[in-house]
Amino acid sequence: MSAIFDDHVRRWGLVPDGEPITTPNSSLLPVRRNGLPLMLKVARAAEERTGARLMAWWDGQGAARVVEHRGDALLMERAGGRASLVRMARGGLDDQASRVLCAAAARLHAPRHRPPPALVPLDRWFGALHPAALAHGGILAHAADSARELLAEPRDPVVLHGDLHHGNVLDFGARGWLAIDPKGLVGERGFEFATLFRNPDLATAAAPGRLARQADVVARAAGLERGRLLKWILAGAGLSAAWSLEDGDEPAPALAVAELAGAELAR
Repeated sequence: MSAIFDDHVRRWGLVPDGEPITTPNSSLLPVRRNGLPLMLKVARAAEERTGARLMAWWDGQGAARVVEHRGDALLMERAGGRASLVRMARGGLDDQASRVLCAAAARLHAPRHRPPPALVPLDRWFGALHPAALAHGGILAHAADSARELLAEPRDPVVLHGDLHHGNVLDFGARGWLAIDPKGLVGERGFEFATLFRNPDLATAAAPGRLARQADVVARAAGLERGRLLKWILAGAGLSAAWSLEDGDEPAPALAVAELAGAELAR
């Protein structure tokens, strides 16, 4: 067990219950307390700290319940169900998976008391897209135009998860489908649904007719204007590609989805 967990394990009376998991921005450890399966997460980046505050604010309504929260550390309930939205989307149940994600978003977006501090507004979140569009043009320029239009006249602002997709809404058994790993944003509700169109993988996302069909499914399930949803898909995929270019990663998967969204908008 990594030393990064030691203080929290002792303070909260935890028993390690699996191997540590390391992501670019956090470290996680499956644990138990009084026999209950929990997940200990220690943030290593500002966006993870913002997400932890948001998880605590949701108070188990639509998201995994937070048991303890102190500084960089978050202790939350652990998913134990066997169903998977990733497997559903890959296995012929793509429509159902999208509807589950829309229902999860509705719970997260429900009106609540004053939101937590330090949420990131969408216009700041999209900061990397415009420089990338200027440098590379093409579909990134179309994505930047779409983002500029949407952000200029936002509609239906809510607290946003910011990364709602098939791997971030898990089966918690009797508690149902619950979200994990939010970014902690604030802005137009329609943005929330853009990420699911780039998931669960490129083969699924770029399958012929998939984007158009799921745009229909999501627009109906979430009560969105289909054309505006497509603009968010284009803008969000462009932003993802811009981040990949910044990080030296491969932008092709996000660019492929941006092209599909742009083509659907042009129909």
